[in-house]
Amino acid sequence: MSFTLPPLKYAKDAFAGFVSENTFNFHHGKHLQTYIDTTNKLVAGSAYEGKSLKDIVTTAEGPLFNNAAQAMNHEFYFNCLSPEENMPVPAPLLKLIEQNFGSLESFKEKFAASAVGNFGSGWTWLVHTGGEKLKIMNTSNAGTPLVEGFTPLLTVDVWEHAYYLDYQNRRAAYVEDFLKHVDWDFVAAQL
Repeated sequence: MSFTLPPLKYAKDAFAGFVSENTFNFHHGKHLQTYIDTTNKLVAGSAYEGKSLKDIVTTAEGPLFNNAAQAMNHEFYFNCLSPEENMPVPAPLLKLIEQNFGSLESFKEKFAASAVGNFGSGWTWLVHTGGEKLKIMNTSNAGTPLVEGFTPLLTVDVWEHAYYLDYQNRRAAYVEDFLKHVDWDFVAAQL
């Protein structure tokens, strides 16, 4: 079994004012494709051949972990996006967000502050830690909350390749716009 580039669930030009088609061409078509191609090369003939991406990510180390985790993180990120602005948050998820962060607006402020403050390259996540507990966490490079036993619900890619063509060094503006384009139905489905 080899991994293939997953198609986007929206058109690359569907996000006017947020992320450009050019960024999608590089980010999805080149960066993600490279992580997938490298993962396929590294698993060929190894003990990981035939395993799922999640199995690889939760057990591998070094270059295989880095590439497989980046492939998984990117696919997850692209699924978190919606061309529709300010989608409503499904009631069960909204209730959890309010229990854990006080309000949706408070969650967005804390998530944005964490993403903007995530030093260097990495990811900012909303994760389910068990029961009715949610948490915002940052990971660096290819890090993923899966290795800590948490269930990812939402992520924003804060590697510069995710936004630099459209925002240059304005990470805060990118994160603010990202939060307007969250596919809350996808996020809720991860619970």
